[in-house]
Amino acid sequence: MNSRGKKPVTTLITWRFMLVCTVVLLIFVTLVSRAAYLQVIEPDKARSESNKRTVRVEKLHVQRGMIFDRNGKELAVSVPVVSVYADPKALNKSLVSKVLRQARKNGEDYQTLAENQSELTKRSAIYYKNDLRWRELADVLRIEPKKINSRLRDDETRRFVYLKRQVTPAVANYIGDLRLPGIHLLDESKRYYPAGEITAHVLGFTNIDGKGIEGIEKLYEKPLTGVEGRRTIRKDAQGREVEVLDERERVEPENIQLSIDQRIQTIAYKAVKSAVLTYKATSGSAMVVDVKTGEVLAMVNSPSFNPNNMRNASPHKRRNRAITDLFEPGSTVKPLAILAGLDYGSVKVDDTIDTYPGWMRLGGSLVQDTRNHGEMSLREILKYSSNMGVTKVTQTVPKDYFVGLFQKVGFGSDTGTGMVGESSGLFYPNRRWSDHEIAALSFGYNIAVSTAQMARFYAMLGAGGINRPLTVLKQEHAPEGERVFQQKDVEAVVHMMESVFEDGGTARNVNVDGYRAAGKTGTSKKAAAGGYGDEYVGYFAGVAPASNPRLAVVVMINEPGGDVYSGGATAGPAFAEIVSNALRILNVAPDKDAVAYMKGKDNDA
Repeated sequence: MNSRGKKPVTTLITWRFMLVCTVVLLIFVTLVSRAAYLQVIEPDKARSESNKRTVRVEKLHVQRGMIFDRNGKELAVSVPVVSVYADPKALNKSLVSKVLRQARKNGEDYQTLAENQSELTKRSAIYYKNDLRWRELADVLRIEPKKINSRLRDDETRRFVYLKRQVTPAVANYIGDLRLPGIHLLDESKRYYPAGEITAHVLGFTNIDGKGIEGIEKLYEKPLTGVEGRRTIRKDAQGREVEVLDERERVEPENIQLSIDQRIQTIAYKAVKSAVLTYKATSGSAMVVDVKTGEVLAMVNSPSFNPNNMRNASPHKRRNRAITDLFEPGSTVKPLAILAGLDYGSVKVDDTIDTYPGWMRLGGSLVQDTRNHGEMSLREILKYSSNMGVTKVTQTVPKDYFVGLFQKVGFGSDTGTGMVGESSGLFYPNRRWSDHEIAALSFGYNIAVSTAQMARFYAMLGAGGINRPLTVLKQEHAPEGERVFQQKDVEAVVHMMESVFEDGGTARNVNVDGYRAAGKTGTSKKAAAGGYGDEYVGYFAGVAPASNPRLAVVVMINEPGGDVYSGGATAGPAFAEIVSNALRILNVAPDKDAVAYMKGKDNDA
């Protein structure tokens, strides 16, 4: 009996042992198979999941480079600001957790509640609405509560949404103290322009993400931005750094030093703005150029805008008119006609030109002066701005030669600044020119130029006939340039241009305090459909001091209102103010009194 009873027990134990071994074997095979699948057949997924939990990327941010004027004064800087953003999904999770905790505290069946999505949403909305901190957030950000609610509650699956960009550190600290769930702060930087509207057109501005949109900010976007660094590291479960997977050093941005002199820029802007307001003009521009280097010391426009607050910066205010807007320059190009005759050898410095009877017809069109001047010297032609005089001079030189000079001095091409949006002007030298078109060209019609191009031409006159490209960057050494005219001819014309300030000259009421100036007025009608309209453009361009030119200054006043519209009256006073103050700033010795003193000594002798 006992032997019969033991046999089934032994069989049962053996069967159980085999079953356990089989299960263990199956588990082992399953684990090995799964491990082999993850490590051999599909290892990328495992690595990806591991990296999500352990790998972190740290960005090493760089601030945008600074922009300085030629003397090292800050024109554009980056200041620290903070942006406020929300994580709607984290906010919703926080509200749900609060609802469930309160339900558990009240003795409710919170597990059933957790499965009731509509009830959770309803109670979460109540908690959100009753939390006064959200109203405080709306108040400090100056945003309507409805807008904040829509951003946070309309789509609760989002992980990132901006509430407000670039708030002050004080506002950021206040928001941080509120300790609102799902609300975070992000350190950023904002571009600030200390001079505001005075340098707005030169510098341009950046968008809210710090990318250059116009002006120098866009022209030198890459060097100003640099490249941010990046560290890819692996962390353990406690958040400790265990391995550096990749490390890229950041490339620091460059600082840009402009040729602009902030002091002269301010003087020029105030002078042009005052002229625009005084004569009720549509707009105005001015350029100041160092004739020895081609450096732009000032480039201003009116109206302007505040790049620190773009709310009222309409497109017509943002346009850099000094390089974009084109006008027929009028009589400001007459010195080029005189130079053409001298350079070609068809006239001499002491020659006279017969302009009787003060008018003539060329190809059926009329060329005339305001009155009959009769015999005129070259000096008098510029003094009285005689159309007849320059026409007679240009008739002594070949047409192709005369037209070619306009190309040589830079009309019809960029000035060299490289500024965004710069126009090369309207000039077609290769077309067939009639006699009247050449005559009109000699006194500033049949060509459209920018204020910058006129500044380059007058900088060439001040440099004694050497043509240099303009630059907005500070230069350590003066570029060699290209000689266009003989120095003696240019100096002779420059001294002729001093006559416009004398009695009877077109700028007799313009007084450049302390300095001899050589200039030329220009007044041109604006082209309209079918011919010319009733609007004018007033120019005044010149160099100073005339004894040894240092600066070339061009002022343009567009569409002055009222009865006063000539270049001498509208642009002349601004020219005088800019020249006299800029030369004093540059410590250039006055030469007007010195001439008067020498004349007095000669009379005594």
